[in-house]
Amino acid sequence: MAEGHTKSAGPDLVQGIALSDLPDGGKLVGNWGDEQVLLVRRGNEVFATAATCTHYGGPLVEGLLVGDTVRCPWHHACFDLRTGEALHAPAFNPLACWSVEQRDDRIFVGEKRKWTAPKPRDGSSGQIPGKIVIVGGGAAGFAAAETLRREQYQGSIVMISDDQAPPVDRPNLSKDYLAGKAPEDWIPLRGKKFYSKNNIDLRLNAKAVDLDLRSREVVLADEGRIPYHRLLLATGAEPVRLTIPGADQPHVHTLRSFADCKAIIERATAARRAIVLGASFIGLEVAAALRSRGIDVHVVAPDKRPMERVLGPQIGAFIRALHEENGVVFHLEDTANSIDGSKVKLSSGGTLTADFIVVGIGVRPRIRLAETAGLVVDHGVVVDAFLETSEPGIFAAGDIARWPDSHSGENIRVEHWVVAERQGRTAALNMLGYREKFDAVPFFWSQHYDVPINYVGHAEQWDEIAVDGDISAKDCLLRFKREGRTLAVASIFRDIESLEAEVEMEHRMAT
Repeated sequence: MAEGHTKSAGPDLVQGIALSDLPDGGKLVGNWGDEQVLLVRRGNEVFATAATCTHYGGPLVEGLLVGDTVRCPWHHACFDLRTGEALHAPAFNPLACWSVEQRDDRIFVGEKRKWTAPKPRDGSSGQIPGKIVIVGGGAAGFAAAETLRREQYQGSIVMISDDQAPPVDRPNLSKDYLAGKAPEDWIPLRGKKFYSKNNIDLRLNAKAVDLDLRSREVVLADEGRIPYHRLLLATGAEPVRLTIPGADQPHVHTLRSFADCKAIIERATAARRAIVLGASFIGLEVAAALRSRGIDVHVVAPDKRPMERVLGPQIGAFIRALHEENGVVFHLEDTANSIDGSKVKLSSGGTLTADFIVVGIGVRPRIRLAETAGLVVDHGVVVDAFLETSEPGIFAAGDIARWPDSHSGENIRVEHWVVAERQGRTAALNMLGYREKFDAVPFFWSQHYDVPINYVGHAEQWDEIAVDGDISAKDCLLRFKREGRTLAVASIFRDIESLEAEVEMEHRMAT
């Protein structure tokens, strides 16, 4: 998790500023007592909100204004300037807002406004369901439950999770929390009181094993049954397991859950050397986090360059150099053949030793529940533009959902946190009958030491990578193109341009 925005020595907004100091479309940060406030001018209107994003504290003054909204430069959360409402994940909490008065060509910030929940939206078609069941306790499942209550849905919500922990901020598990830079109370997406206060029946350590489509019930491993009127499958993905000899030893870890992360941290407290198998996003973020703890790290992977498949050879070479500058040793175009205690034998014939091993060789969607129920699957659970599966009343979101992407014109499945959260929100609205198409542009971020990489769009294949800036100087934007059309953009410290690329793709999808 990145650090919050440093408090500035801006103007005292209670005493006011000259209207001319805030041109149309302008932003500035000032003080209201001990709080930082963002002032934004749109034509004759001036808005005052909290200055930092409610997700990770990104500085909104450095963000992008789009209509009456502001987007965070770090992870592309979006807020309504009029109400403070969080419109796009990864933020869920609203921004605080203040009253603004203009007199004598000056702007004054008055009292902080009391938060009022948005009015229920119009346009629902069909009958509101009495019982909604969500299978999955990850990003999509949480976002759906949160959205249902935010939309003032009064019916029953049952959330089934086979995890032992309530929904957590999973990106942090491979980043700052694993590195020892984030406290544990940052990790839950909401505290336990959230679920009881909002009458969400969160059932942990519960496993759904079948769907009875005729009776419209979810069948649990303990043979219990939960009836539903609408059902959301948000079962996520699971790590690909290593199948070589010795892979089942207790010092060989994968990282997906909060418990996985805690187990790795416990190993790391007394360890001097670790091996990471796989040069994926998870694998290399783990490598960076362990280096922050002073642990020697060796990375073994079959790739020629790290992350080349997603980010191309230029960023792949940069990522390798960045990790090597921080002490990581790579063994690329190589794999592990066996694990014998602390020794890992490589296919190249070499042997490495380590106190523990982290396996990050990919994930696969958990689609068995959908398959056994007879839903249409194709490298994921097939859904329409409204995220509804082949079975009416059953929706899918997150890592398992394969949806028609209007930007690329293809059916795609994306394993990214923000996509899962945004799909959870859309699925919730559609379970309530609003018929809202999922048309958000995919976005993810990855963090390596002090270098963030933002990625907007989706490009499984490209025939050109156009580079603007200097990758080695950590100041660049890359456009992944096919037949001259930009499908995705990756950037390092080009936050505004990343946001602008997102908006451009949104506009292209809308036309």
